[in-house]
Amino acid sequence: MEITCNIALVDDHTLFRNGLKGLLESCCGCRVVAEASDGDEFLELLPGLDTDIVLLDIDMPRMNGFEAATRALAQRPDLKIITLSMHGDEDYYFKMVSIGVKGFLLKSSDIDEVSTAIQTVAKGGSYFSQELLRTLVGSLKSAPSAELGHETLSQRELEILLLICKGMSNQEIADALFISKRTVDKHRANILDKTNCKNTANLVVYAIKNSLVEI
Repeated sequence: MEITCNIALVDDHTLFRNGLKGLLESCCGCRVVAEASDGDEFLELLPGLDTDIVLLDIDMPRMNGFEAATRALAQRPDLKIITLSMHGDEDYYFKMVSIGVKGFLLKSSDIDEVSTAIQTVAKGGSYFSQELLRTLVGSLKSAPSAELGHETLSQRELEILLLICKGMSNQEIADALFISKRTVDKHRANILDKTNCKNTANLVVYAIKNSLVEI
C-alpha cells in the first residue's frame, strides 16, 4: 500500500524543482509542502517544517547538501532525507550514509524510481539508485579492498545481502527465495550484527567497499 507523503524540495535550480514538483504531485500522489533553493534557506524552514521526506540536492551554492543534511539531522535525527545528484561521487555518498541519510538518487532517475525511493524511505527503509550502485561498484573495483572486520557470512546471508543491495524488501526477498519473511528478518538481523552495521544504508556501503556483492 502506497503512503501519501509530504515532501520538501531543496534544489538551487528553479526549473528542476518546478518539474519535479509537478511529477511528484501528478504521478506519485505526493504533496510538496516546502521548497528551498539552498541549504541555508532549508535550515531556516526546518523548525516549522511538517514533512515526511526531504529531497535534497548535493551540489548547491552557499551550503552544499552534505553540510545541510548534517545540520538538519543534528536538529531532527528522525528526518528522512533522500539526496539528489548529477554524478556518483563515492566519498560524498559514504559520508552521507554515515550521518544518517536514507536515500540516494541520481537526477537522471525516472519518476518511477523516485516514487519507489520515496515509498521505501517513508516505510523506514533505505534506497540506493541501481545506476548509482553500479557506478560506486565500478569506481571501487580498482581500489584496495577494506579490511573485513566481520564474522564470515553464510552463503544464504550473502544471497540475502545481494537482494538487500538491489533494494528489495524483506517480503520481496522471502518471495524470491521461497522462504518466510520471518526467516529473512532473522538473516537480516544476523548480517547487521556480523558486519557491525547500524542500518541498511550502512550495510549497502559496507558490502560495496568490501566487494561482497556484484550489482
